[in-house]
Amino acid sequence: MYKSFSMELAGRTLTVDVGRVGAQANGCAFMHYGDTTVLSTATASEKPRDGIDFFPLSVEYEEKFYSVGKIPGGFNKREGKPSENAILTSRVIDRPMRPLFPKDYRNDVTLNNMVMSVDPECRPELTAMLGAAIATAISDIPFDGPCSMTQMGLVDGELIVNPSQTQWDEGDLQLTVASTGEKVIMIEAGANEVKDELMIDAIYKCHAINLTIIDFINKMVAEVGKPKHTYESCAIPEELFEAMKKVVPPEEMEVAVFTDVKQQREENIRQISAKLEEAFADNEEWLGLLSEALYQYQKKTVRKMILKDHKRPDGRQITQIRPLAAEVDIIPRVHGSAMFTRGQTQICTVTTLAPLSDMQKVDGLDENITNKRYMHHYNFPSYSVGETKVSRGPGRREIGHGALAEKALIPVLPSEEEFPYAIRTVSETFESNGSTSQASICASTMSLMAAGVPIKKQVAGISCGLVTGETDDDYVVLTDIQGLEDFFGDMDFKVAGTHDGITAIQMDIKIHGLTRPIVEEAIARTHEAREYILNEIMTPCIAEPRPTVSKYAPKIIQIQIDPQKIGDVVGQRGKTINTIIERTGVKIDINDDGFVSICGTDQEMMDKAAEMINIIVTDFEAGQVFTGEVVSIKEFGAFVEFAPGKEGMVHISKIAKERINRVEDVLTLGDKVKVVCLGKDKMGRMSFSIKDVKD
Repeated sequence: MYKSFSMELAGRTLTVDVGRVGAQANGCAFMHYGDTTVLSTATASEKPRDGIDFFPLSVEYEEKFYSVGKIPGGFNKREGKPSENAILTSRVIDRPMRPLFPKDYRNDVTLNNMVMSVDPECRPELTAMLGAAIATAISDIPFDGPCSMTQMGLVDGELIVNPSQTQWDEGDLQLTVASTGEKVIMIEAGANEVKDELMIDAIYKCHAINLTIIDFINKMVAEVGKPKHTYESCAIPEELFEAMKKVVPPEEMEVAVFTDVKQQREENIRQISAKLEEAFADNEEWLGLLSEALYQYQKKTVRKMILKDHKRPDGRQITQIRPLAAEVDIIPRVHGSAMFTRGQTQICTVTTLAPLSDMQKVDGLDENITNKRYMHHYNFPSYSVGETKVSRGPGRREIGHGALAEKALIPVLPSEEEFPYAIRTVSETFESNGSTSQASICASTMSLMAAGVPIKKQVAGISCGLVTGETDDDYVVLTDIQGLEDFFGDMDFKVAGTHDGITAIQMDIKIHGLTRPIVEEAIARTHEAREYILNEIMTPCIAEPRPTVSKYAPKIIQIQIDPQKIGDVVGQRGKTINTIIERTGVKIDINDDGFVSICGTDQEMMDKAAEMINIIVTDFEAGQVFTGEVVSIKEFGAFVEFAPGKEGMVHISKIAKERINRVEDVLTLGDKVKVVCLGKDKMGRMSFSIKDVKD
């Protein structure tokens, strides 16, 4: 049965076709927002996957190049692995929806979102977010929704609901908020030092719009929604918990988990696990469930102690940050390095500077290939958590953490004109026990400063956690959560910013939403913690960017030329600029505005290249003196190249003060000579004289 539903959303029409395509999926929404079209499907396996203790949800966001009228690059000319934007979009869809599936559900679920056409006024990422939520809500897959998402921009001080791609890219805020019909369930933001109060206002304006979309989805569910299917529950039997408590009383479990040394806690739990395995050796069914049951026993113990007694596993106060340390220049010969330590979380960030030609080219669903000047990469090796695992490159988590840190630091970076370098920071996780992404922001700020990057302000990041009780007002917000509090808690609320405002937010939760007081308290707590980190730890370590780049970094000088003369510098098929590069060994980048960046390690050669370029773009006048090379000899005179691709003619009568019969009597090919400009001859060529050069 084919039905179409429409609503007005931020001045554009959102249309959802149900039953038109994708009939064999559990749920399918053919989304149209303006001219943006996304096919969103939700499918589930009939039975749970054996041998797992987690919900196997997969979220895909597929960017099809035909959606913007482009053929993919590369040899195969077809879409390859997901782009970074596709991975980040998948994560933003996954994070709010995952907690709304039943906790004891183990069936495989895939949410696929295929971008089929793109209207720059209606972002496909938002359309896919809504499509995934709608497809799941109308399907027969158990889901405690619906949920909705809204994006907010900030242009010239005005909040813009569901901004166009241009407004999103150029504005001061990139905010995505997901909600259920009652509470906010996910926040993702990049911001140009937005004040706390404005951020909270924007979040709840998004929430209000989400509620109108949820009303729209509920009408769809009422008309075309399928009854939710029954499933095989993977919940742990209550009698197993009771038996475990007899073997390991709650008091013993409290002693085991409440220690500030992660390795000691893991050893305590290993001993308890061995004790339980011995006790249940004759019960194969319980042995198979023991790992998950022990996890939940720990979780209940930690949550009870935090919520009722305000006692944290490592003995800290609710608002207390773990011991902090910062240092710079720990790695020799790199362009900049810094290490930031918070408890058992330790990040080392290394900064590398390069000419602008080393910017990353990004080919995505927009009109042109874009250049990415600042790149932040985050690595999370298995040794950082004491595990053994083969490294297979960055996964979605690593890409997400790197993008979050990158987003936090972009607002404070100098412009290309101020600092004509491509910049890469790499955060290496040496040790992990909670919130490595925020530690990488702190380490990266100091590393950039140590490298001589003139960032405008320092940026720090911190994360807050949450443990909730039975009612909305029964909760505890925890400042600076460690791994155990993240695993067993309800929230990971990461906020980065300067003294003057927020630059990035990422909020993940495991419950069905946050009340406004919780959101406001978390933002206030992170603000207070950031101020402490900036004032007491980072500034004493390195207070301001170094005045010059490292001696190991390439040097760059920049000159401005008339944009109309860029072609003269480049030359036919790049001949002129390549000649300059060959003669000096430098790298040269020219942008459309006429900014020329000359990069090298030999200052003399850099200056020589700049001199050549200045000569090429100069409007020549009589009396100017140049040094050139004889490149051609004719009967009537010699041609002198005074800059790559630039030649002038010295008539035979202008070579020597005395009369000469043959040019070869005085000049040979390759001679270096000084010449003075006489203007242009009758043929429009530059005319030079050697004999009229004044000593």
